[in-house]
Amino acid sequence: MTRTRRLVGALAVAAVAVTALTACDSFTTSPITAQEFVNELAIPPLAESTVQDGVRTFHLTAQEGETDFPGIGTSETWGFNGSLLGPTLRAQRGEQVAVDVDNELSEPTSVHWHGMHLPAAMDGGPHQMVAPGKTWRPTWRIDQPAATLWYHPHPHGETESHVYRGLAGMFLLDDEQSLAAALPKQYGVDDLPLIVQDKQFRDGRLSMDGGSEVGILGNTILVNGTPGAYRRVTTERVRLRLLNGSTGRTFTFAFEDRSMTMIASDGGLLDKPLELDRLRLAPGERAEVVVAFRPGETVRLRSVKTDLGGVVVPGTAGGNDAFDVLEFRAAKALTPSPKPSWEPTAEADRPRESDASVTRRFVLADDQINGKSMDMSRIDEIAYVGDTEVWEVTSGQPVPHSFHVHDVQFRILTIDGKAPPAELAGPKDTVYLKPNVRYRLLLRFEDYADPTMPYMYHCHMLRHEDKGMMGQFVVIRPGQENEVGMPQMKGMDHH
Repeated sequence: MTRTRRLVGALAVAAVAVTALTACDSFTTSPITAQEFVNELAIPPLAESTVQDGVRTFHLTAQEGETDFPGIGTSETWGFNGSLLGPTLRAQRGEQVAVDVDNELSEPTSVHWHGMHLPAAMDGGPHQMVAPGKTWRPTWRIDQPAATLWYHPHPHGETESHVYRGLAGMFLLDDEQSLAAALPKQYGVDDLPLIVQDKQFRDGRLSMDGGSEVGILGNTILVNGTPGAYRRVTTERVRLRLLNGSTGRTFTFAFEDRSMTMIASDGGLLDKPLELDRLRLAPGERAEVVVAFRPGETVRLRSVKTDLGGVVVPGTAGGNDAFDVLEFRAAKALTPSPKPSWEPTAEADRPRESDASVTRRFVLADDQINGKSMDMSRIDEIAYVGDTEVWEVTSGQPVPHSFHVHDVQFRILTIDGKAPPAELAGPKDTVYLKPNVRYRLLLRFEDYADPTMPYMYHCHMLRHEDKGMMGQFVVIRPGQENEVGMPQMKGMDHH
């Protein structure tokens, strides 16, 4: 019997099942090792680019290497343009960009632009694989609000492995609204990218052995690849671009003695600053927060126990874990910073539920969506460009799931029939699903139609995705119905 079925069965025979699961909990979880915060936080460099004929071109090379993790050991890792993680790409709305992606690994990979609005053929999903020794050059126009996005591989059945080994980086977008905002914005000084991940180290080396139902739960926290990281602070306020880059663990970020000002979610700025004491981020989710510091103090960002919302045994998903993530050391004199403020996005630019023409329902359970495992040759859903839709998404089992949709930023209409909390009311592309709770999402498909190249929707607990908890949709124009099919099967009927 699979672990998933045992967890589902636990609803009916809770006393017996919880006892059994608790007995194996110590085997499947990896409590976080307490760290000394003695290593200066690495800041991913801004990627170099060239502009020719109006196209800004970046270059990424996926490669194998070795990384020295101070206090732990030297381990084989993968990275872009280096041995671990990748540089931060940055572009402005309206720019035409291209990325030359070279694969120097010994196996095929891909690069997916997570959160990006772009043509399906440029999306970097499992249909845009790059063979060893080959180069892929996607190009598209940046046409979405300023946001903290990221990039990572998306090979079907191997995504957890590729991301866990170290292939990930941030992609920052700017626009007129963000550039004019009163916000910390000096990259690497008061505007910090924070890729937070948990890794399993055994005998000083990165290990992928074992794991829980949600995937590998590491015993060590890395921020930008740095264990036991500290950061010197020189300004009164610092902007933290938080990315949960883990493959299975959900974090709940908090400071012990102060609140955070949330300014942006996955897809961009909120309507107004939001004061929070804690912030939950599931794998794939991002948020931007501004934190105030006092001269001379030392403060730690923590992850506290996480409310997973009805998961049978939270320990199997790390919900019971609490640990320090990153230490901040404020200088004795701090440069003044403005209080966060910006002009809100015009209401006219947002989708409206009254415009929705279709409602789709998705149930995630047993490594499937709507009772089907991912099939690279099957189109699961067909949407029309220009249409607004409602997607009702539910986790049908008492285990964690994190739902991600490619190409679009959605708005959460309701959670269990109620308006979402303020931290979930902004533009998003990924959302944690509490078990047996219905999430109603509002999406609008714009600009790009391609009847033979799909986008993905899937669980971003990457082990779930790899096992088949993923589906495919195409966006078409009216009259293209008979063209719907996969690239190698153009013209076949897949309705």
